[in-house]
Amino acid sequence: MHELPQTLANGLTLGALYGLIAIGYTMVYGIVQLINFAHGEIYMIGGFGALTIYIWLPSGTPLLVAIPFMIIGGVIASVAVATAAERFAYRPLRTAPRLAPLITAIGLSIALQQIVWGFYPGAKQAKSFPEFHGDAFKITDNLQIQRADLFLLIAAPLCMLMLGLFVSKSRAGRAMQATAQDPDTAKLMGVNTDRIIVMAFAIGAAFAAIAAVSSGLKYGQINYEMGFIAGLKAFTAAVLGGIGNIYGAMLGGVVLGLAEALSIQYIQDIPGMDKLGGGAWANVWAFVLLILVLLVRPQGLLGERVADRA
Repeated sequence: MHELPQTLANGLTLGALYGLIAIGYTMVYGIVQLINFAHGEIYMIGGFGALTIYIWLPSGTPLLVAIPFMIIGGVIASVAVATAAERFAYRPLRTAPRLAPLITAIGLSIALQQIVWGFYPGAKQAKSFPEFHGDAFKITDNLQIQRADLFLLIAAPLCMLMLGLFVSKSRAGRAMQATAQDPDTAKLMGVNTDRIIVMAFAIGAAFAAIAAVSSGLKYGQINYEMGFIAGLKAFTAAVLGGIGNIYGAMLGGVVLGLAEALSIQYIQDIPGMDKLGGGAWANVWAFVLLILVLLVRPQGLLGERVADRA
């Protein structure tokens, strides 16, 4: 049990990462009812955009000085690709049967992954990402927080709260809620629904880019395949928390992260379960948890509240 505090901290950090990416899924789904399976690649492109900015900065630039510029570069790259995807891949299919944009999203995911693999210099191998140097922050004898984890634990809830306030208090946020509830009526009331949908894609992409920078700082590398599993986990988190719900996406991410951390640490210690534990089985137990939750509560942990669908 002395390992439990550190395990919970690890799970919370991982869950915050999943939650940041999951918010992008829930933003888009809340407005256009589209599962954007290319969102994982948007996250990956944000990481490469941030790394590109870091490479361009003068040698010896302190990491704390570089991080804001890296975030800006990653956000610009992710938002540019996400908005282009909305305009040229998804918008023409907005009135098509739902299977068409879903297949398009899967195809776009593969295409973006291969474009980075083929054209970004050295992307065929994992790329080194700058890391924080220095000792971890020691909270207790059984708990310490790495510097990159602390950055993530601050960034994730801050982004979520800022988005929640934006959606509930701003004029554009209220337009998002109106579009999510009834896009045709919103358009009759003077809301530019195309602009609102682009805004939803852009905000989700920006959060994915921040998550990519956080992931790179945490693990010290990025690669062109990083978006597939991360995107799948984030989609799972969004469904687990209640897809269409901003706070549910973050809650689902935290629950998923804790499930993974606890399964890695403890399931292999259960008699007769030694072959079903460890990191190789973390994904399995995470999805088992999802299935169990959806059997009991199909709408997810927080359901889908209309006011938060944007």
